[in-house]
Amino acid sequence: MTLFRRYWFVLVPLVIGFIAAVVLNLIGGKVPVVFVRAGMDTLIFLAGLLLSTIVALVALVKYQLDDMEQTITAEAASERRHFLSLLDHELKNPLTAIMAGLANLNTDPQQPAMQSVESQVQRLSRLVADLRKLSDLETRTIELSRVNLAELLEDIYELTLERVGTHRTVTLTMPQAPWPLPEISADRDLLFLAIHNVIDNAVKFTLEGDTIEIRASEDGRNVTVEVADTGPGIPPDEINQVWGELFRGKSARGIPGSGLGLALVQAIFKRHEGQVAVRSQLDKGTVITLSLPVQAVTEL
Repeated sequence: MTLFRRYWFVLVPLVIGFIAAVVLNLIGGKVPVVFVRAGMDTLIFLAGLLLSTIVALVALVKYQLDDMEQTITAEAASERRHFLSLLDHELKNPLTAIMAGLANLNTDPQQPAMQSVESQVQRLSRLVADLRKLSDLETRTIELSRVNLAELLEDIYELTLERVGTHRTVTLTMPQAPWPLPEISADRDLLFLAIHNVIDNAVKFTLEGDTIEIRASEDGRNVTVEVADTGPGIPPDEINQVWGELFRGKSARGIPGSGLGLALVQAIFKRHEGQVAVRSQLDKGTVITLSLPVQAVTEL
């Protein structure tokens, strides 16, 4: 309807022609017949002109429809960011007040009821913090710098070892020959957050004795980081949902988390023109693959 209102005048010649034809028929009598003689070259030119006009109209309609779709998408994204910001604002202060109230209660903090309440409040606080990160990520400027990916992975690896201790086997594999991983241009803090979130997920969903492997490689076009684990795996009907906001699968019950970890990962890699993927088999484990285009990233 918007497209018609903007380009209604295109139909004016058609309407005038239709009205003229009706008037001639209503006048009565014999309608004059006009014979037009034209050479083949003229007919070919007119046919080309007609086809060009049709193609131009089709292109115009497609352009307008694409423009409308982009406008609707932009408006939806803006409304979503506004909603996340509003939710963050509305939840932050009450949660702070609840935490302060719990701290001031003259009750044994070891009581199961108190532990349960505090646990749920902390979960909501993490949810609000992750919502804030997700909202900011869609609008904040990416602060690019030269990032030594090997050093970044080493930092995350050390943090992971401190957390799991000897309860799980955690390994880090990076190429050394014929050359190490290339430096990339990226927002180091965001990249750290994304990779750490994936490894943190692997830690949460594995048990004592399980293995977590962090594998990095490059093929000249992409730098790839894989995080593989021998956890319970993801059911096939949940594979396509793991990147969704607030999604928590059946196996996540009882495991702390906001359901926004992988959504943040996907958003961060999208801002870096990268890709994310997941492969999983039940009772065998899961592999999360994170890729960045080397040339595109280093040219930023």
